[in-house]
Amino acid sequence: MRKIVIDGANGFVASHFIKELTEHNQKVTAFARKNCRESSQKRIEKAILKTGASKGQIADIKVYDYELKEENFALSETSLSEIFNEDVDFFHFAANLKFSEKDKEEIFSTNINGMENAISTYLKYATPSSRFFYISTVYSCGKTKEPFLEKFYPDAEIEQFRNYYEQSKRFAENRLKAHMERKKFNLHIIRLAQVVGNRETGVTTTNYGVFDFAKRIKSLAKRHPNETVRIKIKPYSTQNFIAVNVVARYLYEISRIQKLPVIINVNGNSYVKNQTITNCLSKLLPINIVFDETLETKQMTSLERIISAGMKFTGIYANTILSFDRTQLEKLVDTSDELISEDSLYKMIHYFLDNIKRKNAITE
Repeated sequence: MRKIVIDGANGFVASHFIKELTEHNQKVTAFARKNCRESSQKRIEKAILKTGASKGQIADIKVYDYELKEENFALSETSLSEIFNEDVDFFHFAANLKFSEKDKEEIFSTNINGMENAISTYLKYATPSSRFFYISTVYSCGKTKEPFLEKFYPDAEIEQFRNYYEQSKRFAENRLKAHMERKKFNLHIIRLAQVVGNRETGVTTTNYGVFDFAKRIKSLAKRHPNETVRIKIKPYSTQNFIAVNVVARYLYEISRIQKLPVIINVNGNSYVKNQTITNCLSKLLPINIVFDETLETKQMTSLERIISAGMKFTGIYANTILSFDRTQLEKLVDTSDELISEDSLYKMIHYFLDNIKRKNAITE
């Protein structure tokens, strides 16, 4: 089995992937940045232990402190020669997950320039038989109303996307395509849907998307219990969720397959209605949420305005009905046991809300 090299290894999905790999005795090399409080080694250990892994599972992980946007990751020639001394599968997880216009420069710097530096370092040191896996998003589809196929789409102006994160991922995919056509290396793009908690245990350590919304609703319900609030969201619009333990298994199984397509959409096989999400919240919190598609700002109560302002990001996804093709995924792995039911979503939101105030319980 090939050595697996992962950058951005302390992230939510990456750390669960590493847990899955260690359960199969896979060799793992992890890149992470240190911060002012913790070393890269400590950050990796904390992230992987939060997935439910044991200390024994992380003992053999080789960790490097790196800088995504510095030449050669700011690693020595000796270290890079050691890392790439055999065929590897390199997974580029590192990304900036911000969305707003004010963060555009930072988003593009990490998601495009950082990717360019990663592929430059990879091409300089990796063997010809190695493979480069780019972790993208199905939401690089932008505002299309057509099914999002497992193929490349041309760059487009920001008006065709919901935010700069989506646009940066589309741009990065196309830059990689250009590199692949020039350099003829093994490239695979994995597009993920919204990754949620563990569908079996309910353990959820991400605060993005639906969980960010749940956090805001909990705060308001605590201060204003038993209120009825209206939200300008379509109850029948859907969200595409896929459990993090399912994603980790799929990535492991994909890494074991020698012949792979260039693009694989890794999204759920079913879609969750907004009504299902609010049903879960109403069971867990003292608040009654009512859908009102015609609600205007001037008609809102002060409480409803607070909710609306907090939904500047989540709201743009809450009113969508998107369709993602996953033909390639279903050819490659067994997808029969991945359903996000109302019960499993309830467990995730319950866990998240119960742990939201515990120190270091919830991470990005």
